[in-house]
Amino acid sequence: MIDYGKFLSANAGTMRESAIRQMGSVLARATDVVSFAPGYPAEDEFPWLVCREVAAELLGGSDGSVLQYGPTRGYQPLREVLATLMSDRDVRVPADRIMVTSGSQQGLDLVARVLLDPGDVVLVELPSYTGAITAFRNVGASLVGVRQSAQGIDLDHLGYVCSRLQAEGRQLKFLYVVPNFQNPSGSLLPLARRRDLLDWAHRHDLLIVEDDPYRDLFFSDVTQVEDTRPIAADDDDGRVVYLSSFSKTLAPGFRVAWFAGPEPLLSKLEFAKQAADLCTGGLDQRIVHAACRRGVLAAHLPHLRAHYQRKRDVMSEALRRTLAGQVEWAAPRGGFFLWLSLREPLRSDVLLPVARAHGVIFVVGSAFFVNGEGHSHLRLSFSAPAPERITIGVERLAAAIAAVAIGDHVGSGRS
Repeated sequence: MIDYGKFLSANAGTMRESAIRQMGSVLARATDVVSFAPGYPAEDEFPWLVCREVAAELLGGSDGSVLQYGPTRGYQPLREVLATLMSDRDVRVPADRIMVTSGSQQGLDLVARVLLDPGDVVLVELPSYTGAITAFRNVGASLVGVRQSAQGIDLDHLGYVCSRLQAEGRQLKFLYVVPNFQNPSGSLLPLARRRDLLDWAHRHDLLIVEDDPYRDLFFSDVTQVEDTRPIAADDDDGRVVYLSSFSKTLAPGFRVAWFAGPEPLLSKLEFAKQAADLCTGGLDQRIVHAACRRGVLAAHLPHLRAHYQRKRDVMSEALRRTLAGQVEWAAPRGGFFLWLSLREPLRSDVLLPVARAHGVIFVVGSAFFVNGEGHSHLRLSFSAPAPERITIGVERLAAAIAAVAIGDHVGSGRS
């Protein structure tokens, strides 16, 4: 038998399966399981009719470029639409400083390959998005966590960590942050703290990678547009690489996202993308462009916000009814995720197999921490399940917690 291990690169040897994707494979094999694991948008909210109409027009055969290779930076009309969208977010960036990517995960991978050498330090929040953690670790970067407070990333701890690493002679490259309805915590970073981060980056001559896929999915709790103002909107010296996506608002199957940044970085990111896939799918880009140009997305966003807010409320009410006093959480003001804290010594990795036996799954909190912590937390995604399934899932979770508390890990106890 061939020993394939000896052919693997050092990076391949350290690669690990995504905790979120792992739960997706569990769901695929299971029956009657309520999944709070993946951050999938609601399938019944996809704009099926418009997509069918646009696809039929594009596939009429009159324009061969629809199915042809395209520019690496993306379909020019779409990039112009994106420049307008960015302007609506108070980020002034021309179309030629925007590049379309095959999902924002590709954007994170390209950022990692262009900016990081093995051993370089990336600062991330505690907790932080697992996809970013994977992308940065896959190129051999060292990830160092910065605590979150009730107001988002802790600036005092950020200063302490930065000073300690610089005193050790470590090479810091950038801070990765999700300011709007963070994955996984659901937190919303206050505007003053966003500007403080820019000041910090300027003083320490570092970059900020701002990942912003949930910005448009704010709930009625968010009273001002300023609450979701991108960090990049106040960036005067080109320190922010900004990523966003249509996956959460239009449909993830199109794999259309983008990033914007200073030209010296964007040109290198373009070269890296040429090595990865040459260009993002042209048909997908044109469908997204048409949806934006026709105002479909803008008209649909208020409905999406109300839809996901209702699901958040259903989950919060079910948690209050079944687990009040046993767990803690803060209702997110937008996005897809609710961050649940268990009472110690209960651990989410111990709870997960019991919950699975009860017919509900989630993502363990430790998957989002780079320092070995997070065992008393778990992430619940309320975006995909129907409201009635959310209620059933929370009831099953409560039963699983009760089973662990009394040491009964045998019965399924499904409701």
